[in-house]
Amino acid sequence: QVQLVESGGGLVPPGGSLTLSCAASGFTLADYAMCWFRQAPGKERERVSCINNGDSTYYAGFAEDRFIISRDNAKNSVYLRMNSLKPDDTGVYFCAARQRNPRVVLMFPEEYDYWGQGTQVTVSL
Repeated sequence: QVQLVESGGGLVPPGGSLTLSCAASGFTLADYAMCWFRQAPGKERERVSCINNGDSTYYAGFAEDRFIISRDNAKNSVYLRMNSLKPDDTGVYFCAARQRNPRVVLMFPEEYDYWGQGTQVTVSL
């Protein structure tokens, strides 16, 4: 059964850090490009950070210099380290996997094959 499971979300004060994990099962993550998206209440889903099947990465402007995406193919997992968190970072974070053109870092969300259920991140005092 193909599955992506996110974990690591929670409540953190402004300035704090979290590391999100996305564990894949039922497929070999090394063959896929991966991306983290987020959706805040009342807002549209937005792309946060992506990584191809190698080590090429992309960061949205708000994530530059604060977030780090990485992958561990041996563990079939991808991670998002988030530092200096702000209240605007609050939302549900999703990971997604794409098999088509895995060397391409960025593609439209509808190009992604598998999505996780999301993990809630709340940045608040």
